[in-house]
Amino acid sequence: MRFSFVMLPNYPVDETLASIELADQLGFHACYAADETWHKDLWLLFAAAAARTSRIRFGPSLSAVTLREPTMIAQATATLDELTGGRAECVLGSGNFGLLAQYGIDWARTKPLSRVVEAHHVVRTMLDEGAITHDGEFHRYQGLFTFARPVQPRVPVKLGAMRGPRSFQVAGEISDGVHHALSYTRRAYEYMVDNVGIGARRAGRDAATLDLGAWIVFAVGRDSAAAKNAARAMVGLYASSMPAEQLERNDVDPAELTGIIAAVGEGRVDRAYELTPPELADRLSVAGTPEECLAKLRTQIVPAGVNHLIFAITDAALVKAFSGVELDGVATMAEQLRLIHDEIMPALR
Repeated sequence: MRFSFVMLPNYPVDETLASIELADQLGFHACYAADETWHKDLWLLFAAAAARTSRIRFGPSLSAVTLREPTMIAQATATLDELTGGRAECVLGSGNFGLLAQYGIDWARTKPLSRVVEAHHVVRTMLDEGAITHDGEFHRYQGLFTFARPVQPRVPVKLGAMRGPRSFQVAGEISDGVHHALSYTRRAYEYMVDNVGIGARRAGRDAATLDLGAWIVFAVGRDSAAAKNAARAMVGLYASSMPAEQLERNDVDPAELTGIIAAVGEGRVDRAYELTPPELADRLSVAGTPEECLAKLRTQIVPAGVNHLIFAITDAALVKAFSGVELDGVATMAEQLRLIHDEIMPALR
């Protein structure tokens, strides 16, 4: 089992870099960040972190191919790989539905899966060969090349998938793995693992060699109620990007989120928090004491066959940045990283 953390890079830069340094010292596999306009630029942050770390890996989880041109994703990834001495990877996806809407993009009209598959080919080719000639449905290049070259013989390129089943099957067929965000039931992760396996077998590959990542909203602390309140404050923001099919696999009726999603769309994350019942937040996060978090991981996520836990750590500073809501008693990012290292990792290795 691999253990990584994903940040929404909204903290002061010095605090972000300190968190990454701590995670490196604690032996986390990777630090990921969302490649979204809402946050600070992850590529610049990870470049700054490169010289301050020695083991931890870096990359977007995920980078939206609807907003960032695939050859530019490849260029940035290759440059980051050189800066880190071979510790870069990237996860590709169609993008956050809410963010795309703010750009006036109707995600359903973008042919999301076809676009991601073609973008994966472009990124894979540019990383492997440093040049591409391609005449596709979404992208066309004639003799395009780059001097940005990775250090690793093969930089991992993975797909983000939430809807399925075809997105999971394609990930198993063509990519180095899949990061499945925002699911919390064994049924949802078995659905992911089973469909990745179908795609892998179709391509003559072994699914067990792929990165099967569970990307989860997470808050841990000695104060159970405070940790659960922190997760609750972010559930609406994240749930706005969950397709109806995924909500149902997580035992949530999409109608439960109508008002919450509307509040997020209006930029009222504080109102979304008020509208999110604690019971719904519990279903759409892993939060509480280390013992409570372990219980959910052991019963709902790990047994499904994932091999990578990716913690989207939520603390009071992140909640305040997004919603203005101030919460007391929530463990800091550093405290949560240490609790994961001290009490979660040893129990699940």
